[in-house]
Amino acid sequence: DGEVHINELKNGNAEMFWNPTSEVRRQRLKRHIVLFEEQTDFESERLWQHVTSAINKGDQHKATQEKFVLEEEQRNAARERKENGTEWKPLLFRHDATTNEWRYKYEDLRPWDPLNDIAQFEKNGVLQTMERHLSTRMSNHKTTCINNQITRHKRSAKDCRRHKTSDQPSNHSQNTESSCSTPESVQELSDDDGEYLGFESLCAQCGKEMNHLKEIHSAVLSLQRAQQDIHR
Repeated sequence: DGEVHINELKNGNAEMFWNPTSEVRRQRLKRHIVLFEEQTDFESERLWQHVTSAINKGDQHKATQEKFVLEEEQRNAARERKENGTEWKPLLFRHDATTNEWRYKYEDLRPWDPLNDIAQFEKNGVLQTMERHLSTRMSNHKTTCINNQITRHKRSAKDCRRHKTSDQPSNHSQNTESSCSTPESVQELSDDDGEYLGFESLCAQCGKEMNHLKEIHSAVLSLQRAQQDIHR
């Protein structure tokens, strides 16, 4: 967000290459760093503090020496692990054998949802996304459980209608028909209609989450509509 000049060495002329406007400067992402006294020994600012200090003082020789000390310590630590047979297990990265590259363990490559995602933050080296509500990202376990319930309901409704059409009109068939009457548009039922689909057999975890979602659902609807209007 600063000025950039091009200096022509042959004739000494200087040309403005980039001069950001005040609007561009206002859009700069805020820089958040951990306080130096709260950093661990292996965080970059603390680990390279002596190298950085030497560079800022213009002492390239001192910076090179400090860099060598750090690298030598790392070589010695790797040598000791190899001699002791200790496996190095990174906390935040994993090795991809297919591409032979190191990948961040907690990478989130899904598209950003402006209606649900509030902010992305880092805690203990793990990137996380703060969301407005839970209903848009149900767990796979709960989704599978609900889908199984809907499938069983559709199957029972289909069997019931088949039974009605195959029976001859009689008092018995009328009783059966009245006891097997079901909504015709089963496909239009949503997850929030679970109480009508006989979801009493949901597992304890799913049932607890469903109850929680129902509690916040009514409070979220009006806010969600407002957010959609603003987004448009």
